[in-house]
Amino acid sequence: MTHVVTEACIRCKYTDCVAVCPVECFHEGPDFLVIDPEVCIDCGVCIPECPVEAIVEEKDLAPAQAEYLPLNARLAAEWPLILQSQDPLPDADDWADKHNKRALLSETLPTLVGVSR
Repeated sequence: MTHVVTEACIRCKYTDCVAVCPVECFHEGPDFLVIDPEVCIDCGVCIPECPVEAIVEEKDLAPAQAEYLPLNARLAAEWPLILQSQDPLPDADDWADKHNKRALLSETLPTLVGVSR
């Protein structure tokens, strides 16, 4: 089993969860975090740290959120690892209680000229 970051994180990207993760399983996109299911040890310490309750155990995924399990796995393979907390997105509090944000998720990282990943 793994933990999964769900829709509530979109456009917020609070990183309190990253600070407590003992195995460095979080990856960062432009407006969302994901958990690498290959690295997550299912410890659960991240769940209470998320102020928008975006992290759930795989077994507790609601049917409407099921797509986030393969989405986390796919994006974790594409996005860089995040190793420490940072400030949330500037308008995170405005998005914290919003629903139906899936279409707003930016999956593509900005291209930085002269920087390789």
